[in-house]
Amino acid sequence: MLRFPIEPRQHWQQMARDYGFHFHTMYGQAYWDESAYYQFTLEQIERDLEAPTEEIHQMCLHVVNKVVKSDELMTMFAIPEHYWQAISDSWQAQEPSLYSRLDFVYNGKSPAKLLENNADTPTSLYESGFWQWLWLENNVDNHKLSQRADQFNSLQEKLVNQFKVIAQYYGLQHMHFACCKDTDEDRGTVQYLQDCAKEAGIDDYFVFIEDIGLGEGGDLTDRQNQIISHCFKLYPWEFMQREEFGPHALSSNVGWLEPIWKSLISNKALLPALWKEFEGHPNLLPAFFEHDKHRMNDVDTHQKWVRKPIFSREGANIDIVENGKMHLSSDGPYGEEGFIYQAFTPLPKFGNSYTLIGSWLVNDQAAGISIREDESPITQDMSRYLPHIIL
Repeated sequence: MLRFPIEPRQHWQQMARDYGFHFHTMYGQAYWDESAYYQFTLEQIERDLEAPTEEIHQMCLHVVNKVVKSDELMTMFAIPEHYWQAISDSWQAQEPSLYSRLDFVYNGKSPAKLLENNADTPTSLYESGFWQWLWLENNVDNHKLSQRADQFNSLQEKLVNQFKVIAQYYGLQHMHFACCKDTDEDRGTVQYLQDCAKEAGIDDYFVFIEDIGLGEGGDLTDRQNQIISHCFKLYPWEFMQREEFGPHALSSNVGWLEPIWKSLISNKALLPALWKEFEGHPNLLPAFFEHDKHRMNDVDTHQKWVRKPIFSREGANIDIVENGKMHLSSDGPYGEEGFIYQAFTPLPKFGNSYTLIGSWLVNDQAAGISIREDESPITQDMSRYLPHIIL
């Protein structure tokens, strides 16, 4: 795993505008960074990232199967009781999933360690599936990279194929896509998924989350009063389960992507549940619920822990605790539902930047990686995105 500088493509910003990549720079800060790239061997990708991604996903599904049968675990996962039956029904019906992203600490030598599972609303999808692949093609064509350079990236192909599976499962011909207003990155992600759905033969309609209404018959509708029968929503289930209109998400019989059972593996309670089931697995870090944190003393090799809210996003409300004292903390609105503790392991550092690997899944298959950099050990929403190659 190496980091190399490279000259940015000429006029790439104009190309980004032409391709609809409007969020390559946000709030005056660079998000997409092509002044460098990461290089992996094929063995590193296949052995250390691809295979563990698929194995851990199956372990997560094992946890789901346990949680849906346990009121105690549902409570520990902070799921409101009104939604327990819907989650169980969704799981038993094997409602299809679209995609997820597992975040790993990986330094190219030791086994990758799971930090969390972004199983409900992961972003950085467009830049992973399309834009970094275009970067690779351009640089190979311009002889800036070896003709043998490849990339771990089958994301777009797998998304299109999975949309076909979903269309067949539901017998659908059209689908709504939704995200919140005033979020360029979310809108770009959803537009990319609309394009993938269209390629799979699904007609797509867009509606902002804030514009979804309730029809007289109890159906959810868009601004044109068209009934929403199936919907991809880039909006978290944990928000929906706590909002006034949340019950209508169930009673309206919408086919949701992601399905509601994924709310069990998109929160941090998954981490101690995984550790309890698969303690000592080489790709897991010790993790405990707050009420079990006395057990942290048994893991005597770890005096440094990360305190994470059961629900949190984009690196918000993360605390790094060393010998019982706060070492580093990030702000945010989360934490009301409680916290978990996960053993700290440092992100690899290249120059002044800490590096995080995101490993993508489409349904059950590993589909590629994304790389984020930050001067802080806590990766957040504005952490830079860098491309990668296999050589």
